[in-house]
Amino acid sequence: MFGRKKKKAEESQTVTEDMLQDNQVDDSVEGIETELSIPDEWNMRNEDRYVYAFHNTVSPKLKKNQISVYGIELKPLMNDGYSVNTLIRSTVKKPISFGNTNILLLDPDKNVVARKEFDMSKLGTLPPNSARPLKFTFRKEDLVNKVDLSDNDDWAIAFELKKKHQLDLPDSWENKIPDETKAGLEKIVANASPLKPGEVNFMGISANQTDQKDLSVTVLIRNGSEKNISFQQIPLAFKDGSNEVIAKGTFKLEDFEVKANTSKPWTFIFPSSMIQTEELDLSKWQVFPVNNQ
Repeated sequence: MFGRKKKKAEESQTVTEDMLQDNQVDDSVEGIETELSIPDEWNMRNEDRYVYAFHNTVSPKLKKNQISVYGIELKPLMNDGYSVNTLIRSTVKKPISFGNTNILLLDPDKNVVARKEFDMSKLGTLPPNSARPLKFTFRKEDLVNKVDLSDNDDWAIAFELKKKHQLDLPDSWENKIPDETKAGLEKIVANASPLKPGEVNFMGISANQTDQKDLSVTVLIRNGSEKNISFQQIPLAFKDGSNEVIAKGTFKLEDFEVKANTSKPWTFIFPSSMIQTEELDLSKWQVFPVNNQ
């Protein structure tokens, strides 16, 4: 008796932020239609299947390697907020699955009305060239702007595509540093460990002692939040190779802003009067903000 040959499990991949970027789309292929995919275990009623199949048919064709969220219906909630019925559509060549994903609700001018992170794992594994329904609920605390969409058909829903973390050079640096220095800073920013959402940290780049025995320290101020941040003053401490704090000072700044999702370099000078040792060991060092109490 011969056993039935098992079909090899088809590989799948998890959707990442990069996959949602426009540069992943293949423009060389004409528009692709998606097929409605409803898992048997969902036990969906036939009339609901027909509704979703209709919306899938009238939805715009996608390009190859594209992932899209297509808005079907928006309903206001009793205590502010909205319930939005959608189709998640994919023309990625492999089956894909989703994790936590930021979704935006937009007004007719494409301004953000609501933002929320959703666990999209319940969508299951989406086959290639398919569409599957998913409902998103934005509550009062998720609203960004007070815009009434209940009587407006020109709303939209979209994946939040975060821009790649970038270098933000101060104006005083832009035309003064050599191109190779700028390229080096961009490489450091690109290769640095990713920031957590909302995280702001200080990354030391270079430290040297001047002829006047001052300590010059260049730092990248990294902003992982979605908002610009400004500083009036920054209290910093410096440890050298002895692992002891050998310099500490508060640096006043004017109109110093670090844009959202960027890193800005700045050089801080600890005067020799602040340095608590005659011999600096710069083979290993650390600079960090401290509470100025």
